[in-house]
Amino acid sequence: MGAVDGKPGLRERKKQRTHAAISDAAIRLFLEHGFSQVSVAQVAEAAEVSKRTLFAYFPAKEDLVVHRLADHETETARVVRARPPHTDPLTALREHFLKGLRERDPITGLNDLPVVLRLTRMILDTPSLVARMERFKTGAERALAQALRETADIPELTARLAAVQIVAVHWALAQDNAGRLAYGESADERYAGAVADTEHAFALLENGLRQPVPPSGSYRPVSGCDAPAAPSAGSDG
Repeated sequence: MGAVDGKPGLRERKKQRTHAAISDAAIRLFLEHGFSQVSVAQVAEAAEVSKRTLFAYFPAKEDLVVHRLADHETETARVVRARPPHTDPLTALREHFLKGLRERDPITGLNDLPVVLRLTRMILDTPSLVARMERFKTGAERALAQALRETADIPELTARLAAVQIVAVHWALAQDNAGRLAYGESADERYAGAVADTEHAFALLENGLRQPVPPSGSYRPVSGCDAPAAPSAGSDG
């Protein structure tokens, strides 16, 4: 049966349940025993599916973990495309990251739920997962560069350079936050510092590195003409 009134049909709902069952079984086993110590066959057995079915949903073992972050791969691009009129891309991205901090979005690194901390630690401690996340990062850069070109009339090279810097800032901020939480700091204790670091990072993106601004905890917008590092990402063109 197909979709009815915009809702998924029986077949699609069954696929969603199978996908969720495999994913939940995999994460449970990985966190309990370690990613490298659990085989795909063990995940399939725990989810009560065949290995063939598992690979139909998750082509690689690493996908059992990183698929949970898949929606975030194009998140910065979606933010740029959906920004309000007369809002420059950097402002939209800065506000979005700050919103993520307030809401303790795990992608910002500022979430201290035990399962999130354990999952983050497992990813960072597993070379194959780190490598898979690098592919994820490359995809984010590509999608953001395209969004900057198409919505802000930014030349291709400038858009690519700006996207690399912006995505790198997002990842560096998230890793700093996650690292502090991994060493025992709570999300609430880290919040003010995370906000200050975010303001500082986006001020650097806005200003460029010719005259780095000190981390002050307050955001001071600078005109696009003063932004040598990512000059056009801060304007609508």
